[in-house]
Amino acid sequence: MKERLLTTVHRRDLLRFAIAGTGAAAASTLVPEPVAATQVDFNKKRKARYQASSEEVQNFYRVNNYPAR
Repeated sequence: MKERLLTTVHRRDLLRFAIAGTGAAAASTLVPEPVAATQVDFNKKRKARYQASSEEVQNFYRVNNYPAR
């Protein structure tokens, strides 16, 4: 008769194999692609977005000035 090899896999070894497999799968999907340089429009980036006289801002300050109960 053939003898069976007694190989035991411990829980910690199984966890190490699972972590290594997950890490290898994640690393294989992370292929860096070259990024094309885009022109930055500094005028648009520096444009003022806050308008103190807008209706939303005036409403915000009007509502927040209500007296505390």
